[in-house]
Amino acid sequence: MINSTQVSYFTFGAYFNIGLFKYFFFLIIMCFYAVIICANLLVIVVICMNRSLHEPMYLFLCSLFVNELFGSTGLFPFLLVQILSDIHTVSAPFCFLQMYCLYTYAAIQFINLSIMSYDRYLAICYSLQYNTRMTYNKVAMIIAVTWLVPLIGVAVPIFLSSSLQLCGNIINKVYCNNYYVVKLACSDTTVNNIYGLINTCLFVFGPLSLILYTYVRILKVCYSGSKQTRQKAVSTCTPHLASLLNFSFGSFFEIVESRFDMRSVPMMLRIFLSLYFLTCQPIFNPLMFGLQMTKIRSLCKSLVFGKM
Repeated sequence: MINSTQVSYFTFGAYFNIGLFKYFFFLIIMCFYAVIICANLLVIVVICMNRSLHEPMYLFLCSLFVNELFGSTGLFPFLLVQILSDIHTVSAPFCFLQMYCLYTYAAIQFINLSIMSYDRYLAICYSLQYNTRMTYNKVAMIIAVTWLVPLIGVAVPIFLSSSLQLCGNIINKVYCNNYYVVKLACSDTTVNNIYGLINTCLFVFGPLSLILYTYVRILKVCYSGSKQTRQKAVSTCTPHLASLLNFSFGSFFEIVESRFDMRSVPMMLRIFLSLYFLTCQPIFNPLMFGLQMTKIRSLCKSLVFGKM
């Protein structure tokens, strides 16, 4: 039996030998990571440098893009190293650090998307009182809470997992996953399961409930409101809804891939599904919001092409 004092590293069981194709996949993932960094940094710089974009909606977007840089940095450099490596192992402390970063990223993403829906709810349903309800001080406080609560809340289950007595060290994934580590435990995991349910309610069902409530109210206002109100709702809510659905489906794929027997599914598809919410969301959001929102699109064009 291997206990927690003996597990100094984890081995990833989802990697398989692809020969020289590993260099091809390395280049693809490296280019993808570079595009994510450039796209998110571009929109962040545009929002920060232009005072006309210093509005709540764009400040929440800036928080969203910073989080995507944070989540991508917790995954892509690690994947690049593992792809080129012949032995797919990682030290236990680094594995728990990666889990902390990725779970924090996911929690912040859901909360940030729920706050953005609340902001749109105020802008559409209480347009005359919007500036008094959503002040800069309130925006700063909301963004701070959006980051601080997950940074603290996610640390608890990760610490509990690091204290477990383990009977093995093989994780059947291409990156570190808390659920798979808990499955390796020989000791009682009741406390871990309880905190897992609390975090799920706090960081998933809580934000989704707020999003559902705000969009029901927005739909009611649009149904009884003017054509201008409906156009405003469509133009500002469409990219947010697309981002929410994309991230929700990606998270659902990850849960299904982790919790159910997927051995009948090809390995490459399983890997893609487990990585979708971590890899596609950071490139989807800057493109979606950058193309759909006129102010951001025009300012990005002037920044990129204006000095050519």
